[in-house]
Amino acid sequence: MGTKIVSVEFSSKEKFTVESKARKHTVFIDQPVEAGGNDAGMTPLEYLFVSLGGCMVTVGLIIARQKHLPVSKIEAHIEGEIDTDVLMGKRNDIRSGFTNITVKMMIDGNLTYEEKEKFVKEIEARCPISDNLSNTTPVKIEVA
Repeated sequence: MGTKIVSVEFSSKEKFTVESKARKHTVFIDQPVEAGGNDAGMTPLEYLFVSLGGCMVTVGLIIARQKHLPVSKIEAHIEGEIDTDVLMGKRNDIRSGFTNITVKMMIDGNLTYEEKEKFVKEIEARCPISDNLSNTTPVKIEVA
């Protein structure tokens, strides 16, 4: 398959609601009501975890299928710690992103603990989102 370009369009709507479109799908990003939003969708921080978890589970399913592994179900739980003071303009002396992210993978299937560990390591190695979060990827932001 080789190289592929992934493209998503975004448009601001009412209050903090952002409409995002990719292919034939539309997703809304928003802030909770208590933060001034409409709560029309998850926050960008939550979508980051949706992207990571969705990728990890999907890659796991791909690997299980490719290797004919006896895996019946894959689940992930993700949490991370972030200081929102930079985001809110209260500080600029710390990083604005998460200081840590933990992914817990639950693998149901006829595998030993060691086989599950090896499987999860391969998922991590093959997951593009995990790779982008773990390694520096240049992000070019420009005015259109």
